[in-house]
Amino acid sequence: MKLLTVNTGSSSIRLTVLMLEAGVPRVVASHHATHAGATQVEVLREFLQHTSLHAIDAVAHRVVHGGTRLVRPCLIDAEVEAEITRLAPLAPLHNPLALGWLGACREVLGDIIPQVAVFDTAFYAALPDVAATYALPHALCASHGLRRYGFHGLAHQAMWRRWCALRPERKDGERVISLQLGAGCSVTALRDGRPVETSMGFSPLEGLVMATRAGDVDPGLLLFLQRTESLTPEALEKMLNEDSGLLGISGISADMRTLLASREPAARLAVDVYCHRARKYLGAYLAVLGGADAILFGGGVGEHAAEVRARILAGMEWAGIVVDDAANSVAVGAEARISTHDSSVALWVTPVDEAVILAEEAATVLAADGNA
Repeated sequence: MKLLTVNTGSSSIRLTVLMLEAGVPRVVASHHATHAGATQVEVLREFLQHTSLHAIDAVAHRVVHGGTRLVRPCLIDAEVEAEITRLAPLAPLHNPLALGWLGACREVLGDIIPQVAVFDTAFYAALPDVAATYALPHALCASHGLRRYGFHGLAHQAMWRRWCALRPERKDGERVISLQLGAGCSVTALRDGRPVETSMGFSPLEGLVMATRAGDVDPGLLLFLQRTESLTPEALEKMLNEDSGLLGISGISADMRTLLASREPAARLAVDVYCHRARKYLGAYLAVLGGADAILFGGGVGEHAAEVRARILAGMEWAGIVVDDAANSVAVGAEARISTHDSSVALWVTPVDEAVILAEEAATVLAADGNA
């Protein structure tokens, strides 16, 4: 089976074609581009023409928000598409783009090609109540499905799987903290591969400082801004999603590479706040898990910015975390251990391969439906 995976992030799109042979996915071709420029239909057509891969058997889409109803991968039908659309306001940088790519695949490949949705939130469907519950009126939460959903599930699942492959002799009760640092950022605490805490919540806005998203903000501050600046909900949403984070603090760029290279005080402050927030979450999750056996870094920043990793992990020898500075400095875009041999916590850079997980999950759905 020849399967196309569509991985839509907040700032870019990754298209990958894989061959599934005896259930094992093998990458045939891939393409990574920003959302600027050509339309989704144009990008897809050019990719397929350039690679001469027109005979696609099925498509697997990464969909960020599946809510409480879409908690496992499934074939996309009218009902599923309607639910993804209903949830779009909770993931405005992601779900609308996923819907756009769903339409583009229909236009280019035809309606007969099955399309599967794989949800980031599904990984956190069984998040413990103590971590998923907001301290809001129970009736209101029940009525509107107000809970912490968690996001970047595919990325954290991919890092956990890679850790398992690296440590086949791992023991029961393995405690892993994974950091997905890119345009969007999140951290997850895992015990035996099951998430027990995660930084993103009801929407992908909660948690770490991100490229253009604010992360944690005092809700009282937002109420203050609504009153004093007469901000509409739409204006507030845009500010929090598109004008905040690294871009908002620095006033220069949302790109970590640009900020690290800058001598401007605002750029340095943006990086400092970014690292401090991640470090604070790391400390909290060490407390939640009672320590860690491994800390994994993935995502564009996590895989390429050695300075950011070093700042987050600096001075944590008290927790058994000892960074190999030389190994860390050369670990750029490739898998590498960045801890010393006497570090009781293994530190790894683990490039995230979400396409393989998308393909495997889609193959399972298709086989159950008789499409494999």
